[in-house]
Amino acid sequence: MLLPSQHQNPAELVERLHNADAVTADIISDVIRETCRRFPSLGQSEKSFRLERLLESGAWTDAALALIDLELPQWQLRRIAYDEGEWHCALSRQRELPDWLDSAIEARHADLALALLSAFVEARRIAAPTIQTSVPAVPQDANPMYEPVLCDNLG
Repeated sequence: MLLPSQHQNPAELVERLHNADAVTADIISDVIRETCRRFPSLGQSEKSFRLERLLESGAWTDAALALIDLELPQWQLRRIAYDEGEWHCALSRQRELPDWLDSAIEARHADLALALLSAFVEARRIAAPTIQTSVPAVPQDANPMYEPVLCDNLG
């Protein structure tokens, strides 16, 4: 069973997907291990079970689509096109918007499953929550000549 973890360098995973010729069990295992939070879920929902069956059967394209559906429910496949030997895939949060208004994630590869996985990894990176405190951070690059001054109006 794969355990989810935070990937330290998402560029390495994207580069590995870009350089691969076809999806292998190792590649998809790395994608799941390094980007997925919902799979494998402890409750084993129907979507997780379906994804496991697709992975076991080697249906990589269907598995990539199921992974997008499971891990990024607010994202939808906007476009799949084949042009000059490459698959072009786009994922979007607002599929109904015109192309020029939408900020879709686009990826391309000669293998359809790798194009989908590349778009998934990029969308996952963008959709990842950033850790922020409720109090704004103070810049730590103060001028060395800076001296604090008491400015209270006590009058």
